[in-house]
Amino acid sequence: QVQLVESGGGLVQAGGSLTLSCAASGRTVSNLSMAWFRQAPGKEREFVAGISRSGGSGSYADAVKGRFTISRDSAKNTAYLQMNSLKPEDTAVYYCAADPYVLGSQRNRNSWDYWGQGTQVTVSS
Repeated sequence: QVQLVESGGGLVQAGGSLTLSCAASGRTVSNLSMAWFRQAPGKEREFVAGISRSGGSGSYADAVKGRFTISRDSAKNTAYLQMNSLKPEDTAVYYCAADPYVLGSQRNRNSWDYWGQGTQVTVSS
């Protein structure tokens, strides 16, 4: 069983930056594909970024490409989402997801087995 705990959300002005963290337990992040999804009020949960178990540069939704970066630190057993140049439309609850089998580019949320509780990100204009 894998437990995920997100942190780092908050209120930031447009153009600002935040880094979200996802601390994992029960399995090492190097043996997991990791992803970030987000859900805005009244909308479906959508894929933001993912990185495969095998590594690589990561996959990104078009809306965040060039602004967000996903990474992981095996020593801290934590995944991160660095968010720069934030926009009001980035406002959402951000969820960390993990799975030992899917590719990091998997955009279907139903394919990911493990989820955190979410952290709120609010970007003011």
